[in-house]
Amino acid sequence: MPRRLTPAERLASAEKDLLLDRIADQSEWSQFLVEQAVFVYGLENETFSCNQIRDVLPELGHGFLGAAINALRQGGVIEHTGTYVPSTSPATHGHPIAVWRLSVKGLVIADQRAARARQRRAA
Repeated sequence: MPRRLTPAERLASAEKDLLLDRIADQSEWSQFLVEQAVFVYGLENETFSCNQIRDVLPELGHGFLGAAINALRQGGVIEHTGTYVPSTSPATHGHPIAVWRLSVKGLVIADQRAARARQRRAA
């Protein structure tokens, strides 16, 4: 039988659920911005971290960038390099964050998007 949660644990769980709900409520436009930044950095650099992505994005709300990156990882668009760098976000106090690269799937998607953009500019 699972142990019962303490009042403090229940409160922490409720706050976590509220935060996750707020992250999920972010607009599709915010997700699109993160994806575009990842594709640009992934095509121009072998590796990247959220430090670089955060520098080119507007404020997205607490936790959204990490959630978006995690969604790209789960979708097979990016893959972890196995290395970490210190975060430059003041809120994180320099904790380690992952270094990523585009996967083969991510490179194909990024190349297709870049080709469509070139076609639109040429038309």
